[in-house]
Amino acid sequence: MFLLTLGACKSTRTVTGGEVDSKMSVKNIINNHYTNQPKFKTLSGRVKIDYSDGEESQGVNVSLRMEKDKVIWMSAPLGMVKAHITPKQVSFYNKLQNEYFEGDFSYLSQLLGTELDFDKVQNLLLGNAVLDLRKEKFTSNVYEGNYQLKPKNAQELFKILFQLEPKHFKIAAQEISQPEKARQLKAKYTYQDISGNVLPDEIKIVAEEEGDFTTIDLSFRNLELNKPISFPYKIPKGYDKITLK
Repeated sequence: MFLLTLGACKSTRTVTGGEVDSKMSVKNIINNHYTNQPKFKTLSGRVKIDYSDGEESQGVNVSLRMEKDKVIWMSAPLGMVKAHITPKQVSFYNKLQNEYFEGDFSYLSQLLGTELDFDKVQNLLLGNAVLDLRKEKFTSNVYEGNYQLKPKNAQELFKILFQLEPKHFKIAAQEISQPEKARQLKAKYTYQDISGNVLPDEIKIVAEEEGDFTTIDLSFRNLELNKPISFPYKIPKGYDKITLK
């Protein structure tokens, strides 16, 4: 359960198509990305998670609920593992191990090999750029049918790259790395249409931390928007608190 520590309509269709315009300016590419952000208050559905760290592999289906900008909630079958993430903290408990975690985003940052906060986690799950593209100057080129953005001023300690698909200007792939710390996060996306909102269908994440690789594949199913939902969460008594090393 590794990752957990990390208008309603059931019909969906895979989003494909679109052709790049090699003359489009960086400014317009970025503006189109933010213009096409999904617009909803609540989201609910199921996510199939396949995980591998090179030594073991696991798969699990979880329930996902989200109130945009406020809370991300996940629950495994029978509530054996639950996670509750807000802008202020990450919390989860595991009934199988009688343990819980409650703290900042350092746990997820360690898991995924890059510094994270609530906005970055939410953006990662929604197919938005993890970093604010409006705060950096980029150069653009066409790569494998997508718009590819790289910072004009390359940094030694922090490297980023974004690819945006040409139909809705959603993130097709994004990479963030800290070469000095041997940390890297890569995510690739495919999309589906949910009530006119373009949301992830599949996300493939590869995280590296000092030569150790973790792969996480997410498949989103039965997504519904703007339905009344709740976020039941209470850490059971008597559980041992997980302390980060």
